[in-house]
Amino acid sequence: MKMSAAKFSDANLYELLGIELEAEQAEIRKAYRKKALECHPDKNPDNPKAAELFHELSKALEILSDASARSAYDKVLKAKKASELRNKQLDSKRQKFKADLEQRERDALYTLFSKQPYPTAPKSDEEVLQDQIERLRREGSKLLEEEQRLMREQLLRTVAETQKTKAATSFDSSAHRIKIKWKAEKKDPNNGGYTQEKLQNFLKKYGELVALVMSKKTGSALVEFQTLDAAEMALAYEKGLVENPLQLEWVTPTTTKAAEKPTSSSLDYEDLVMRKLRQAEERKKLIAQMQAEDEAEG
Repeated sequence: MKMSAAKFSDANLYELLGIELEAEQAEIRKAYRKKALECHPDKNPDNPKAAELFHELSKALEILSDASARSAYDKVLKAKKASELRNKQLDSKRQKFKADLEQRERDALYTLFSKQPYPTAPKSDEEVLQDQIERLRREGSKLLEEEQRLMREQLLRTVAETQKTKAATSFDSSAHRIKIKWKAEKKDPNNGGYTQEKLQNFLKKYGELVALVMSKKTGSALVEFQTLDAAEMALAYEKGLVENPLQLEWVTPTTTKAAEKPTSSSLDYEDLVMRKLRQAEERKKLIAQMQAEDEAEG
C-alpha cells in the first residue's frame, strides 16, 4: 500500500504510539510492539479497523525509526502545530487576510519560476516528507520486518501456551494416578536411596506434577502428572537409580488418549471447578489410606 505524506502529516504518530516527541528508539520499538500486539489482525479477525490500525502503527514505526524520515516528519509536525497555534490567535478577518496573502505569495512564486528554467522552486516540508516516505517504500524496512517476525513468534507462543493450558485443565489426573515401587528394607533410613526430592527430580523432566505422595512404608509412592503425555512417558522411560530401579504402573487401568479428548461440556467452568474439588478430596482420602496401611503394618 502506497503511503501518503498528507495522511501522515495530518496524524500525530507520536500520539498514535503513545510516546513523547523526544522518545528514544528503544521506547518507540517497545510502544509499537505493545500496541501492535493488541490490534494484530490474527488476534482480531472480526474487526476490520484492527487491520487498518495495525498498518498505521507499522508505518509509524517505519518513519520514526529512520533518522531522515523522522526529521522530515518532525519538521512537518512542528510547522503544523505552530500554524494551529497562530490560527487560534487570529480572528476570522485576519485569517482570511492571511490566506489571501499566502495565496498571492504562491502565485508570485509560480509566475517567477514558470518563466525561468533555473532555479527550481524549493520543495515544501510535505514534499520532502513524501520523498522520504517513497524512499522507505522502495528500500523496505529491515527493522519493521524484524519486529513483525518477533511478533508472529510471540503470537504463536501465546497460542501454544493457551492450548497447553486448556489441555491441562481438561485432564483428570486423579484417573491416571501412577504407583511407584522400589526395593527397600523395612525401617531403612535411606528408603532404598529415594527421597521426595530425588523422586521429583526423576519425574518432573516429563512434565509438571500435580501431586507426589511418599508412603511412610518404605519403597512406595504415588504420583499424578498434569498431562496424560507426561504420565505415559514416565511409565515408558523412567527407571530411577541404576542400582535400585523404579517400577511404575497405573493404580487403575487407564483409558486411551482418544477417550481423553474433552467435550465442550467438560470445559465448562463449573464442571472444571467441581472436578478439581473432587480430585482434592480423593487425594486426601488416598493419603489417609496410605497412612492407615503404614500404621497397620508397623
